[in-house]
Amino acid sequence: MANAYLNICDQLKQTPRTWLVTGVAGFIGSNLLEALLKLDQYVVGLDNFETGHQHNLDAVKKSVKKHQWERFQFSQGDIRDSEACKTAMFFNGDNGQEAVNYVLHQAALGSVPRSIEDPVRTNSTNIVGFLNILNAAREAGVEKFVYAASSSTYGDHAALPKVEDRIGKPLSPYAVTKVVNEMYADVFAKTYGMTCIGLRYFNIFGKRQDPNGAYAAVIPKWVVDMMNGAPVFINGDGETSRDFCYIDNAVQANILAAFSPQAKESNEIYNIAYGQRITLNDLFESIKSTLEKNQYRLESFKPVYKDFRPGDVRHSLADISKAAKNIGYAPTHSVREGLEEAIAWYLWNAKNNST
Repeated sequence: MANAYLNICDQLKQTPRTWLVTGVAGFIGSNLLEALLKLDQYVVGLDNFETGHQHNLDAVKKSVKKHQWERFQFSQGDIRDSEACKTAMFFNGDNGQEAVNYVLHQAALGSVPRSIEDPVRTNSTNIVGFLNILNAAREAGVEKFVYAASSSTYGDHAALPKVEDRIGKPLSPYAVTKVVNEMYADVFAKTYGMTCIGLRYFNIFGKRQDPNGAYAAVIPKWVVDMMNGAPVFINGDGETSRDFCYIDNAVQANILAAFSPQAKESNEIYNIAYGQRITLNDLFESIKSTLEKNQYRLESFKPVYKDFRPGDVRHSLADISKAAKNIGYAPTHSVREGLEEAIAWYLWNAKNNST
Protein backbone atom coordinates (compact mmCIF):
# COMPACT_ATOMS: atom_id res chain seq x y z
CA MET A 1 0.00 0.00 0.00
CA ALA A 2 1.20 3.48 -0.83
CA ASN A 3 3.15 5.34 1.82
CA ALA A 4 0.97 8.43 1.34
CA TYR A 5 -2.15 6.58 2.44
CA LEU A 6 -0.44 4.78 5.33
CA ASN A 7 0.96 8.06 6.58
CA ILE A 8 -2.44 9.70 6.49
CA CYS A 9 -4.02 6.75 8.34
CA ASP A 10 -1.38 7.14 11.07
CA GLN A 11 -2.07 10.87 11.32
CA LEU A 12 -5.82 10.33 11.56
CA LYS A 13 -5.41 7.80 14.36
CA GLN A 14 -3.33 10.30 16.30
CA THR A 15 -5.66 13.25 15.69
CA PRO A 16 -9.20 11.98 15.01
CA ARG A 17 -11.45 14.12 12.83
CA THR A 18 -15.20 14.25 12.29
CA TRP A 19 -16.74 13.08 9.02
CA LEU A 20 -20.16 12.99 7.39
CA VAL A 21 -20.84 10.05 5.08
CA THR A 22 -24.05 10.37 3.09
CA GLY A 23 -25.53 7.15 1.78
CA VAL A 24 -23.84 5.50 4.74
CA ALA A 25 -26.02 2.36 4.62
CA GLY A 26 -25.15 1.74 1.00
CA PHE A 27 -22.34 -0.28 -0.53
CA ILE A 28 -19.64 2.39 -0.75
CA GLY A 29 -20.91 4.37 2.23
CA SER A 30 -20.80 1.42 4.62
CA ASN A 31 -17.27 0.53 3.52
CA LEU A 32 -16.20 4.12 4.16
CA LEU A 33 -17.85 4.01 7.58
CA GLU A 34 -16.04 0.80 8.47
CA ALA A 35 -12.65 2.19 7.40
CA LEU A 36 -13.13 5.47 9.26
CA LEU A 37 -14.29 3.84 12.49
CA LYS A 38 -11.31 1.46 12.40
CA LEU A 39 -9.16 4.61 12.24
CA ASP A 40 -10.93 5.85 15.43
CA GLN A 41 -12.68 8.69 13.62
CA TYR A 42 -15.99 10.32 14.55
CA VAL A 43 -18.63 9.75 11.87
CA VAL A 44 -22.09 11.10 11.18
CA GLY A 45 -24.06 8.96 8.75
CA LEU A 46 -27.07 10.01 6.71
CA ASP A 47 -29.30 7.60 4.77
CA ASN A 48 -32.98 7.21 3.85
CA PHE A 49 -32.70 3.42 3.21
CA GLU A 50 -34.05 3.76 -0.33
CA THR A 51 -31.11 1.83 -1.75
CA GLY A 52 -29.10 1.32 1.45
CA HIS A 53 -29.74 -1.40 4.03
CA GLN A 54 -29.76 -1.70 7.80
CA HIS A 55 -27.87 -5.00 7.49
CA ASN A 56 -24.89 -3.07 6.06
CA LEU A 57 -24.74 -0.96 9.22
CA ASP A 58 -25.17 -4.09 11.35
CA ALA A 59 -22.23 -5.68 9.53
CA VAL A 60 -20.04 -2.65 10.24
CA LYS A 61 -21.01 -2.75 13.90
CA LYS A 62 -19.84 -6.37 14.10
CA SER A 63 -16.55 -5.57 12.39
CA VAL A 64 -15.41 -2.72 14.66
CA LYS A 65 -14.72 -2.41 18.36
CA LYS A 66 -17.38 -1.19 20.80
CA HIS A 67 -15.68 2.14 21.47
CA GLN A 68 -15.30 2.72 17.74
CA TRP A 69 -18.97 2.05 17.07
CA GLU A 70 -19.88 4.55 19.77
CA ARG A 71 -18.20 7.23 17.65
CA PHE A 72 -20.88 6.76 14.99
CA GLN A 73 -23.98 8.93 14.95
CA PHE A 74 -26.71 7.87 12.52
CA SER A 75 -29.35 10.17 11.11
CA GLN A 76 -32.16 8.75 9.00
CA GLY A 77 -33.07 11.32 6.40
CA ASP A 78 -33.24 12.21 2.73
CA ILE A 79 -30.81 14.52 0.96
CA ARG A 80 -33.80 16.04 -0.83
CA ASP A 81 -34.76 17.44 2.60
CA SER A 82 -32.58 20.51 3.18
CA GLU A 83 -33.16 20.45 6.94
CA ALA A 84 -31.99 16.83 7.17
CA CYS A 85 -28.81 17.87 5.35
CA LYS A 86 -28.19 20.76 7.74
CA THR A 87 -28.75 18.57 10.81
CA ALA A 88 -26.30 15.95 9.50
CA MET A 89 -23.48 18.52 9.41
CA PHE A 90 -23.12 18.38 13.21
CA PHE A 91 -21.85 15.69 15.56
CA ASN A 92 -23.24 15.63 19.08
CA GLY A 93 -20.11 15.00 21.15
CA ASP A 94 -19.07 15.41 24.77
CA ASN A 95 -18.43 19.10 24.16
CA GLY A 96 -21.77 19.76 22.50
CA GLN A 97 -22.49 20.11 18.81
CA GLU A 98 -19.50 20.38 16.53
CA ALA A 99 -19.52 20.79 12.75
CA VAL A 100 -18.01 17.95 10.75
CA ASN A 101 -14.59 18.52 9.21
CA TYR A 102 -15.14 16.56 6.01
CA VAL A 103 -18.10 15.48 3.92
CA LEU A 104 -17.90 12.28 1.86
CA HIS A 105 -21.04 12.53 -0.27
CA GLN A 106 -22.03 9.12 -1.65
CA ALA A 107 -25.84 9.32 -1.60
CA ALA A 108 -27.39 9.15 -5.06
CA LEU A 109 -29.74 7.18 -7.26
CA GLY A 110 -27.36 5.20 -9.42
CA SER A 111 -27.95 3.16 -12.58
CA VAL A 112 -28.22 4.35 -16.16
CA PRO A 113 -31.30 2.16 -16.89
CA ARG A 114 -33.11 3.48 -13.80
CA SER A 115 -32.47 7.05 -14.92
CA ILE A 116 -33.85 6.30 -18.38
CA GLU A 117 -37.00 4.82 -16.86
CA ASP A 118 -37.44 7.59 -14.27
CA PRO A 119 -35.42 10.71 -15.12
CA VAL A 120 -37.42 13.00 -12.79
CA ARG A 121 -36.69 10.96 -9.67
CA THR A 122 -33.03 10.62 -10.64
CA ASN A 123 -32.85 14.39 -11.11
CA SER A 124 -34.45 15.20 -7.76
CA THR A 125 -32.08 12.99 -5.82
CA ASN A 126 -28.87 13.57 -7.75
CA ILE A 127 -29.21 17.28 -8.46
CA VAL A 128 -31.60 18.77 -5.87
CA GLY A 129 -30.20 16.46 -3.19
CA PHE A 130 -26.63 17.24 -4.21
CA LEU A 131 -27.29 20.98 -4.03
CA ASN A 132 -28.89 20.60 -0.59
CA ILE A 133 -25.91 18.75 0.88
CA LEU A 134 -23.40 21.04 -0.83
CA ASN A 135 -25.13 24.16 0.49
CA ALA A 136 -25.44 22.69 3.99
CA ALA A 137 -21.69 21.96 3.92
CA ARG A 138 -21.04 25.58 2.88
CA GLU A 139 -23.17 26.96 5.71
CA ALA A 140 -21.47 24.67 8.25
CA GLY A 141 -18.01 25.72 7.05
CA VAL A 142 -16.67 22.22 6.38
CA GLU A 143 -13.01 21.95 5.40
CA LYS A 144 -13.50 19.75 2.34
CA PHE A 145 -16.43 18.45 0.38
CA VAL A 146 -15.58 15.18 -1.39
CA TYR A 147 -18.27 13.74 -3.62
CA ALA A 148 -18.91 10.69 -5.78
CA ALA A 149 -18.67 11.76 -9.40
CA SER A 150 -18.95 9.26 -12.25
CA SER A 151 -17.18 7.98 -15.32
CA SER A 152 -20.54 8.37 -17.10
CA THR A 153 -19.57 12.05 -17.38
CA TYR A 154 -17.28 11.12 -20.29
CA GLY A 155 -20.37 10.32 -22.36
CA ASP A 156 -19.73 10.00 -26.08
CA HIS A 157 -16.08 11.03 -25.88
CA ALA A 158 -14.51 7.96 -27.50
CA ALA A 159 -10.79 8.43 -26.82
CA LEU A 160 -9.07 6.11 -24.34
CA PRO A 161 -7.84 6.39 -21.67
CA LYS A 162 -10.24 8.90 -20.15
CA VAL A 163 -8.52 12.10 -18.98
CA GLU A 164 -10.25 14.44 -16.55
CA ASP A 165 -10.31 17.59 -18.69
CA ARG A 166 -11.77 15.97 -21.82
CA ILE A 167 -15.41 14.90 -21.67
CA GLY A 168 -18.13 14.39 -24.24
CA LYS A 169 -21.92 14.72 -24.26
CA PRO A 170 -23.90 12.70 -21.69
CA LEU A 171 -25.63 9.54 -22.91
CA SER A 172 -28.22 9.18 -20.13
CA PRO A 173 -30.19 11.25 -17.60
CA TYR A 174 -27.95 9.80 -14.89
CA ALA A 175 -24.87 11.13 -16.67
CA VAL A 176 -26.51 14.55 -16.97
CA THR A 177 -26.98 14.68 -13.19
CA LYS A 178 -23.32 13.84 -12.61
CA VAL A 179 -22.18 16.57 -15.02
CA VAL A 180 -24.38 19.07 -13.17
CA ASN A 181 -22.87 17.95 -9.83
CA GLU A 182 -19.42 18.84 -11.10
CA MET A 183 -20.67 22.20 -12.36
CA TYR A 184 -22.26 23.05 -9.01
CA ALA A 185 -19.10 22.06 -7.13
CA ASP A 186 -17.04 24.29 -9.40
CA VAL A 187 -19.38 27.26 -8.91
CA PHE A 188 -19.47 26.81 -5.12
CA ALA A 189 -15.67 26.62 -5.03
CA LYS A 190 -15.31 29.83 -7.03
CA THR A 191 -18.20 31.73 -5.45
CA TYR A 192 -17.93 30.69 -1.81
CA GLY A 193 -14.32 29.57 -1.51
CA MET A 194 -15.21 25.96 -0.75
CA THR A 195 -12.80 23.11 -1.36
CA CYS A 196 -14.63 20.52 -3.45
CA ILE A 197 -13.14 17.32 -4.84
CA GLY A 198 -15.04 15.06 -7.21
CA LEU A 199 -14.05 11.41 -7.58
CA ARG A 200 -15.07 9.98 -10.93
CA TYR A 201 -15.71 6.37 -9.98
CA PHE A 202 -15.18 3.68 -12.61
CA ASN A 203 -17.39 0.65 -11.83
CA ILE A 204 -16.69 0.17 -8.14
CA PHE A 205 -17.30 -3.36 -6.80
CA GLY A 206 -16.73 -5.35 -3.63
CA LYS A 207 -18.24 -6.63 -0.38
CA ARG A 208 -21.74 -5.50 0.54
CA GLN A 209 -22.63 -4.51 -3.03
CA ASP A 210 -26.26 -5.55 -3.46
CA PRO A 211 -26.75 -8.41 -5.97
CA ASN A 212 -30.54 -8.08 -5.93
CA GLY A 213 -33.02 -5.85 -7.71
CA ALA A 214 -33.58 -4.65 -11.25
CA TYR A 215 -30.60 -2.28 -11.14
CA ALA A 216 -27.98 -4.50 -9.52
CA ALA A 217 -24.41 -3.95 -10.72
CA VAL A 218 -22.95 -6.57 -13.02
CA ILE A 219 -20.34 -8.21 -10.74
CA PRO A 220 -22.50 -8.99 -7.68
CA LYS A 221 -25.40 -10.03 -9.89
CA TRP A 222 -23.28 -12.41 -11.96
CA VAL A 223 -21.56 -13.87 -8.90
CA VAL A 224 -24.81 -14.67 -7.11
CA ASP A 225 -26.55 -15.87 -10.28
CA MET A 226 -23.68 -18.31 -10.98
CA MET A 227 -23.74 -19.48 -7.38
CA ASN A 228 -27.47 -20.16 -7.72
CA GLY A 229 -27.31 -21.68 -11.22
CA ALA A 230 -29.40 -18.84 -12.67
CA PRO A 231 -28.79 -17.51 -16.21
CA VAL A 232 -26.16 -14.80 -16.66
CA PHE A 233 -27.06 -12.19 -19.25
CA ILE A 234 -24.55 -10.10 -21.20
CA ASN A 235 -25.80 -6.99 -22.98
CA GLY A 236 -24.27 -6.95 -26.45
CA ASP A 237 -21.46 -9.17 -27.76
CA GLY A 238 -19.47 -9.25 -24.52
CA GLU A 239 -16.59 -7.24 -25.95
CA THR A 240 -17.74 -4.11 -24.13
CA SER A 241 -14.95 -3.26 -21.69
CA ARG A 242 -14.81 -1.57 -18.31
CA ASP A 243 -12.18 -0.37 -15.85
CA PHE A 244 -13.53 -2.12 -12.74
CA CYS A 245 -12.28 -0.77 -9.42
CA TYR A 246 -12.27 -2.66 -6.11
CA ILE A 247 -13.89 -0.96 -3.12
CA ASP A 248 -10.67 -0.67 -1.09
CA ASN A 249 -9.25 1.54 -3.84
CA ALA A 250 -12.29 3.83 -3.64
CA VAL A 251 -12.07 4.05 0.17
CA GLN A 252 -8.41 5.02 -0.09
CA ALA A 253 -9.25 7.72 -2.65
CA ASN A 254 -11.92 9.31 -0.45
CA ILE A 255 -9.70 9.53 2.60
CA LEU A 256 -6.76 10.81 0.57
CA ALA A 257 -8.93 13.45 -1.13
CA ALA A 258 -10.23 14.71 2.19
CA PHE A 259 -7.04 14.69 4.24
CA SER A 260 -4.13 14.75 1.82
CA PRO A 261 -2.08 17.96 2.21
CA GLN A 262 -1.55 17.98 -1.56
CA ALA A 263 -5.29 18.33 -2.20
CA LYS A 264 -5.36 22.08 -1.70
CA GLU A 265 -7.06 23.05 -4.95
CA SER A 266 -10.41 24.75 -4.49
CA ASN A 267 -12.03 22.44 -7.01
CA GLU A 268 -10.63 19.31 -8.66
CA ILE A 269 -11.84 16.13 -10.36
CA TYR A 270 -9.99 12.81 -10.18
CA ASN A 271 -10.49 9.50 -11.98
CA ILE A 272 -10.74 6.67 -9.47
CA ALA A 273 -10.14 3.31 -11.10
CA TYR A 274 -7.46 0.66 -11.41
CA GLY A 275 -6.23 1.86 -14.79
CA GLN A 276 -6.80 -1.35 -16.78
CA ARG A 277 -9.87 -2.60 -18.61
CA ILE A 278 -11.45 -6.00 -18.98
CA THR A 279 -14.16 -7.16 -21.41
CA LEU A 280 -17.43 -8.53 -20.11
CA ASN A 281 -16.56 -11.89 -21.67
CA ASP A 282 -13.26 -12.00 -19.74
CA LEU A 283 -15.01 -10.84 -16.59
CA PHE A 284 -17.48 -13.71 -16.94
CA GLU A 285 -14.64 -16.21 -17.27
CA SER A 286 -12.78 -14.73 -14.28
CA ILE A 287 -15.83 -15.00 -12.02
CA LYS A 288 -16.55 -18.50 -13.29
CA SER A 289 -12.99 -19.73 -12.68
CA THR A 290 -12.89 -18.20 -9.19
CA LEU A 291 -16.15 -19.92 -8.25
CA GLU A 292 -14.85 -23.21 -9.69
CA LYS A 293 -11.91 -22.97 -7.29
CA ASN A 294 -14.55 -22.86 -4.55
CA GLN A 295 -16.16 -26.17 -5.55
CA TYR A 296 -18.80 -24.81 -7.93
CA ARG A 297 -19.34 -27.04 -10.99
CA LEU A 298 -19.59 -24.55 -13.86
CA GLU A 299 -17.73 -26.29 -16.69
CA SER A 300 -20.68 -26.11 -19.09
CA PHE A 301 -22.04 -22.78 -17.83
CA LYS A 302 -22.38 -20.21 -20.65
CA PRO A 303 -23.69 -16.61 -20.71
CA VAL A 304 -26.84 -15.57 -22.54
CA TYR A 305 -26.30 -12.65 -24.92
CA LYS A 306 -28.94 -9.91 -25.26
CA ASP A 307 -29.23 -6.64 -27.16
CA PHE A 308 -26.97 -3.71 -26.29
CA ARG A 309 -28.47 -1.53 -23.57
CA PRO A 310 -29.46 2.11 -24.33
CA GLY A 311 -27.19 4.70 -22.73
CA ASP A 312 -24.26 2.36 -22.19
CA VAL A 313 -20.72 3.40 -23.10
CA ARG A 314 -18.91 0.85 -25.27
CA HIS A 315 -15.44 1.11 -23.67
CA SER A 316 -14.12 2.71 -20.53
CA LEU A 317 -10.56 3.08 -19.27
CA ALA A 318 -9.20 5.64 -16.83
CA ASP A 319 -5.97 7.58 -16.74
CA ILE A 320 -5.30 7.72 -12.98
CA SER A 321 -2.03 9.64 -13.15
CA LYS A 322 -3.56 12.90 -11.93
CA ALA A 323 -4.92 11.30 -8.74
CA ALA A 324 -1.58 9.56 -8.22
CA LYS A 325 0.35 12.80 -8.56
CA ASN A 326 -1.96 15.16 -6.65
CA ILE A 327 -3.28 13.07 -3.76
CA GLY A 328 -1.00 10.02 -3.70
CA TYR A 329 -3.64 7.58 -4.95
CA ALA A 330 -2.14 4.12 -5.47
CA PRO A 331 -4.73 1.34 -6.00
CA THR A 332 -3.93 -1.80 -4.07
CA HIS A 333 -6.23 -4.28 -5.81
CA SER A 334 -6.44 -5.29 -9.47
CA VAL A 335 -9.74 -6.55 -10.85
CA ARG A 336 -8.77 -10.18 -10.32
CA GLU A 337 -7.45 -9.55 -6.80
CA GLY A 338 -10.63 -7.67 -5.99
CA LEU A 339 -12.76 -10.48 -7.41
CA GLU A 340 -11.03 -13.00 -5.16
CA GLU A 341 -11.93 -10.94 -2.07
CA ALA A 342 -15.41 -9.99 -3.25
CA ILE A 343 -16.37 -13.55 -4.17
CA ALA A 344 -15.02 -14.82 -0.85
CA TRP A 345 -17.37 -12.35 0.84
CA TYR A 346 -20.40 -13.43 -1.24
CA LEU A 347 -19.66 -17.06 -0.42
CA TRP A 348 -19.36 -16.24 3.28
CA ASN A 349 -22.52 -14.12 3.11
CA ALA A 350 -24.53 -16.90 1.49
CA LYS A 351 -23.33 -19.39 4.09
CA ASN A 352 -24.19 -17.11 7.00
CA ASN A 353 -27.51 -15.84 5.60
CA SER A 354 -26.68 -12.28 6.62
CA THR A 355 -28.72 -10.53 3.96
